[in-house]
Amino acid sequence: MSVFVVTWDLNREKPNYAQARASFVKHLEAFDNTRDAGLDSVRFISAASSAAEIEGHLRQKLDADDRLFVTRLSAGGHQGWLSKSVWAWINQRL
Repeated sequence: MSVFVVTWDLNREKPNYAQARASFVKHLEAFDNTRDAGLDSVRFISAASSAAEIEGHLRQKLDADDRLFVTRLSAGGHQGWLSKSVWAWINQRL
């Protein structure tokens, strides 16, 4: 299993933005995940998949004018200012 950072930006000008966002987040929750309350469009997920497989799965819920970025974290290769519970979740899975 690996830990990935997933970040996205849905086009807020679409008329169904709230519904599209809720649908995307629900789709993302197929993976073991956590979030930091200060990062609205970021999730940390744990999966045995590759970044490309995760991106392909999540892109099913996006439009052409939305954006998505998925990257794998490596032990000792990341740093940031997150809540302690998110750090604990990440560190337990790396």
